[in-house]
Amino acid sequence: MKFRAEIDVMPLKALLDPQGKAVTGSMKNLGLPEIENVRIGKHITLEVEADSKDTASAKVDDACKKLLANQIMEFYEFEIFEN
Repeated sequence: MKFRAEIDVMPLKALLDPQGKAVTGSMKNLGLPEIENVRIGKHITLEVEADSKDTASAKVDDACKKLLANQIMEFYEFEIFEN
């Protein structure tokens, strides 16, 4: 069975997000001062072959821990969808 994973990787809330801070500052220049606290991360999609949704979820979680997210600076969350 094929499953699709939608993964969001974001900087930890306790850490400074320089990209988000720069974009937040630019919002004022664009006439959008009401937009603040921008955080910028990554959105990753992938397909995984697995016997069940639980197995697919375990494989995606393993991929996030080992490669896709730096757990010292980032957190991740994902959803699994059946293709």
